[in-house]
Amino acid sequence: MKNQQIKKSDILTIIGVGIMILLTATKVVPSSNIASYSVFVGIAFFFITEAVAKTPSSESGLRFNTITADLKKHGVIAWALVPCFSGIVTIVVGNLIFSGEFVEHILGRTSSTLSFDKIILLIIQFILAGFGEEIALRGFFFGKTSKLFPTWICAVVSSIIFAVGHIAPGNIGVVIFDISNVFIDSLIFSVIYHKSGNCVISTFSHILGNLISFIILFSFSK
Repeated sequence: MKNQQIKKSDILTIIGVGIMILLTATKVVPSSNIASYSVFVGIAFFFITEAVAKTPSSESGLRFNTITADLKKHGVIAWALVPCFSGIVTIVVGNLIFSGEFVEHILGRTSSTLSFDKIILLIIQFILAGFGEEIALRGFFFGKTSKLFPTWICAVVSSIIFAVGHIAPGNIGVVIFDISNVFIDSLIFSVIYHKSGNCVISTFSHILGNLISFIILFSFSK
């Protein structure tokens, strides 16, 4: 561990991360539908650990009042735009390799949580999902564990959990391609959070990347 002194917030971090990993691991059982609760656990433990550690607002991983300053940090804007391009590349390449099967797979695994026929509601869902995942996976899982363990290990492990949480039944090649790209995007979000120290910034990137990706996705589905 980076710091030999164990605090209550550190213990809570380990407990919260452990629960998230166990919940996500239930993805190996096709009939299980509790893996998504991992995000809610991460959100809860983020605020619990911040409260227990009495984290000053200026050091919180969720800051709205420093967005402008955090965007100006070296490389943040450039990295924040990467998911927009990676999403487009993923869909174009996926469509070339797997034809319409890849597009159908993405729409299939997201149709239970997203209202594709209601644009306003869909945008709201994108925003809520993006914030939830970033607070849980970057603000809590990556942000809190990186204070205890090497940063790169935390980025990789949190990204594995993020990718596993997106697994859906389908052609094994399509599934591997899909979660591999989710893993890469998660690493990018981790870099954004690491550079900005603010999951509001990684959330903006996450939401924008998803919106652009789904616009391209719908163009291929017609």
